[in-house]
Parts: sequence; C-alpha cells; structure tokens
Amino acid sequence: MEFIHKKPSRSMPQEHNSVSHLQSNYRNLNQKSCDAMEGSNLKSAALLEQLHVHLASGAGKELVEMIGFVYQLNISPKKLGFDEEVFVVVDLKKGVVSKGPYEGKPDATFSFTDDDFLAISSGKLNPQMVFIMGKLKIKGSISAAQKSKPSKL
Repeated sequence: MEFIHKKPSRSMPQEHNSVSHLQSNYRNLNQKSCDAMEGSNLKSAALLEQLHVHLASGAGKELVEMIGFVYQLNISPKKLGFDEEVFVVVDLKKGVVSKGPYEGKPDATFSFTDDDFLAISSGKLNPQMVFIMGKLKIKGSISAAQKSKPSKL
C-alpha cells in the first residue's frame, strides 16, 4: 500500500499577501485613536501606535484569542502619578488600542513612568521586580495582569 502525502496549500489570497492590503488596513484604523497617540508627549506613544497597527492589521488576532482581557495603562512622563496619560492600551476582547480611560471596568490597570514602561516592554526590566520596587502599580485582577507579559505582546 502506498501513501501519497500532499502538503496542504497555505497560500493566502493575493490581496492578503500584498503591501497594499496592509496599507488599506492601516488607513481603516480608528482615526481618533491614531490622532490621540500622535499628539502624545510620551516616548512610549510610538510603541503603542505600533501595537495599535499590529492589532488592527489582523496579525494580533492570536493575542485576542489567547488573552481576552482589557488593560488600561496610566503612563506618567517622569514621576509616577503625575501628569498621567491614560491609554486603554490593549483591549484584547476587541483587539483595539486607544487613548483615554476605558468605558467600564478594565480587567487590570497598570501605572508606571514612561521610561519604566519602555524598559519593561523591551525586556530590559523585569515587571515583577519593578512591581516589588514600587515603580509599577496594579489595580484589578492580578491573574489578568500576569497574562500581559511583554513577551506575549
């Protein structure tokens, strides 16, 4: 008996492979969210914009399915708790990143400085150590907070 193994076709329709498809998705993003992040004085606004584009392009669908929580980030330019900008950074129920407080109750809220957020996001700082040092405040579900590891995002 002879078995013939055929590889399944993994090619996507041409429009999904093209740069124009990605550009089209980018143009269709929630313009209000993009404009709000562009007007930010935070260094981390560029990172949040990248996350916004990633989720809007459909590439972040796995994150939405895997995590499914809403995270609000309160980011201060210099000192924790002062002049905070509030981002509903990762709404992983809908796959959206936007600026402003979440309408409802987020699963977890993180408060930290701009530099600490960038260092955690880049893997230079361990979030647990930053929390222990008091440079990261968390409100809400600790189990939801633990699912938001930078390696997943």
